[in-house]
Order: sequence, then structure tokens, then C-alpha cells
Amino acid sequence: MRSSRFRPGLGPPRGALVETAWFAFHGDELLVRVAAPGDRFDIPVAADLAALGVRVARDQPLGELDGRPCRSAELAPGSPAPEGYAYVSLRRLHGRIDPELFDVSGTAYQVQYWDRTHQYCAACGAALDAGQDERVKRCARCASSYFPRVTPATIVLVEDGPRVLMTRQARFPAGMYGLVAGFVEPGETLEACVAREVREETGIDVADVAYFGSQPWPFPHQIMVGFTARHAGGELRVDTRELEDARWFHRDALPLLPPPLSIARQLIDAWRARPPR
Repeated sequence: MRSSRFRPGLGPPRGALVETAWFAFHGDELLVRVAAPGDRFDIPVAADLAALGVRVARDQPLGELDGRPCRSAELAPGSPAPEGYAYVSLRRLHGRIDPELFDVSGTAYQVQYWDRTHQYCAACGAALDAGQDERVKRCARCASSYFPRVTPATIVLVEDGPRVLMTRQARFPAGMYGLVAGFVEPGETLEACVAREVREETGIDVADVAYFGSQPWPFPHQIMVGFTARHAGGELRVDTRELEDARWFHRDALPLLPPPLSIARQLIDAWRARPPR
């Protein structure tokens, strides 16, 4: 649950010269202020980013943070970071910026991604207009509407007594293993997605699928829905089209784990904190 420091909304109109917290992205990287080497980062606050010498391609209101308007922005390609600032990816920012700013940064990334990829109507090609009372793009020509996209995916920790099923993709850092995850298909429940993904990727059947929690995952617009499950049969058989490897790991001999920001790590840490069952 997001704290009361951030209140989502459409905020003041564009062009209102009020002090604003800017979540501005250059590609996939956020513009942040650097106080000194090794220090935590902060975000720029200004009435207009032009005062910092950066060019904004387009921007969107986010709401209020600590009583101050905040906006997402897409910076023009090739815009150099101003002196004292840097472009940093969200993954690198975790733990090096105020947690509330990190959460709002994820929201901002999804909003600016939606804004950038929904400039024209997919049905008729006309330019889209921003809605005035809700976050939507509308086509005046054919009346099509485009809301921000959110793509659900499931991730599951499968346990078998003191063992946990872990998987590895080729893009992972050396030695790191994660958990089975995958996108929900049309007409599929979240629980059915869990069972299907585990079976497809590892050949394992599961039972006692239980909800754990969820996490926005702005890479670019997923929401990860976490579950736990119990091994109910089947022999481990790795789908090498999806995975580089999959193994059972004993709780006392785990591999390199996913980073703390991920719900995968939250699932693993919660499992390690309770006795095997």
C-alpha cells in the first residue's frame, strides 16, 4: 500500500509555473540529482525543467508528493544530463533513493511509456487527445479510448519440504536463480497461470496455490502477482526454450538470489523465515 505522501491525480494544468517534482526519463533512465559520490540520489524540483537546460519531449501529471505537484516527463533524445545530475536506471536506484521516490518513479515510468506509445489512434490513425478528468487518451475522430496498459504476470515459489524450485534465464547475472514466472493468458485465472507456467517450464505439478502479494513492475508495465505452492508430483524437466536451467535447492544451500527490490526475493525470504512444512 502506498503511503499518504503520494496522492495520484491529474494535478495543475501544464504550464502552471509552480514548484514541481520531476520524474524525467531519458530512455529507460531517470534524471537524478547527485550530491556527492556514494550519496543517495534525489530528483529535480523546479517550475520547469528548461531551467536545468534539458528538453522535454512530452510530460504528464502524476499527482502530489509531500503536497507538491509532481509530473512524469520524457526527455528529448540526446539531452545531456545537467551538471550535478545523472541518468540512472530504476534497478540501480533501488536502495539509493528515498523509497517513496522510488515507488513514484515506477509509476512515472509507466505513465510516460504509455504517453509516448499512445500518440495516435490504433484504429484510425488520428492524433489522440488527453482526457481532462481521468488518465486516458481519446480519439475525437472514431471515439476510441486508450487507458494505461497494465499486464498481469504470476510468479510462484514452489516448495517441497526443505527444498525450493528455482530457475535460471540466460540474461541473469552469473550464478543467480529466480522463480517460475509468466504472463497470464486470455481467459485464464491467476491460479491456472501458476500451474500452467510451472508445468510448461519444469514439468512439475503443483497444489495448494496460495496468494502471497503483488508488486508493480515497471519494466515497462507489468504487475507481478506472487503465489506459493506445494510440489504435487512430476519429474523435473527443463524447457530449454524458456530457461537455461531449473533445479531444486535445499534451504541451506541456496544460489545467488534475486535483488531485494523484487517480489521473487520477498517470496524466498518469507519461505526461509518459516519452518519447512
